[in-house]
Amino acid sequence: MHNQFDLSGKVALVTGASGGLGGHFAQTLGLAGAKVVVAGRRAESLNALVLDLRQQGIQAHAVVADVTDESAIRACFDEAQAEHGLVDVAVCTAGSTVQKSSLSMSAQDWDQVLDVNLKGCWLVANEAARRLVKAQRPGSIINISSILGYRVAGNVLPYTVSKAGLEQMTRALALEWARYGIRVNALAPGYIETDLNRDFFASEAGQSMIKRIPQRRLGQVSDLDGALLLLASDASLYMTGSSIVIDGGHLQSTL
Repeated sequence: MHNQFDLSGKVALVTGASGGLGGHFAQTLGLAGAKVVVAGRRAESLNALVLDLRQQGIQAHAVVADVTDESAIRACFDEAQAEHGLVDVAVCTAGSTVQKSSLSMSAQDWDQVLDVNLKGCWLVANEAARRLVKAQRPGSIINISSILGYRVAGNVLPYTVSKAGLEQMTRALALEWARYGIRVNALAPGYIETDLNRDFFASEAGQSMIKRIPQRRLGQVSDLDGALLLLASDASLYMTGSSIVIDGGHLQSTL
């Protein structure tokens, strides 16, 4: 039986790959057959990731790039294309946040978060689409959003604004690029356990937050695999402008 999630012959670029989610996404796409290019700001983390991916039989290549820098993104795609070929699947995972009340936040804090989470995703999506249109090839762009694009939480104002903006950008680009066969969709995770938040969720405050998730548990990175493969593969050829929420029912929790 043909595996509809087979990504053989596809080239996937994952930004924000020096963090936990991006590295996992690269592995998931690679194990499904894609050649992967991992991009991020920390060379050491990227090189360790590439070594790990290659040991699993995945063709992987690392590019150090800042998603907020347009020329760096162009160079990143150039290198990806020289190494593996045209990027068919672009996963925009790079993200940033600042935890402060709005009254104690600076304009610089605001710009930092919006530049990475919103402008960065636009620059990556635009560069991917520009090359696909030129080559007359279809493709898939996947923006990593958040349930905070729908609801709010305290002390992360620019993050929630950036994710709400990313949801709208996903829909607007989907409309614009549908005629070229380029699909633009989003994944909106709830609370997913990573190295960065594991200690917090083990604390009393963290445990009380978990109790407010209807499934009474944190998501694991593997809980995102099915939706990621759906959007990256030809199984979602008639899906564009969609956002898939993966949150254990958190958005449905009572106010």
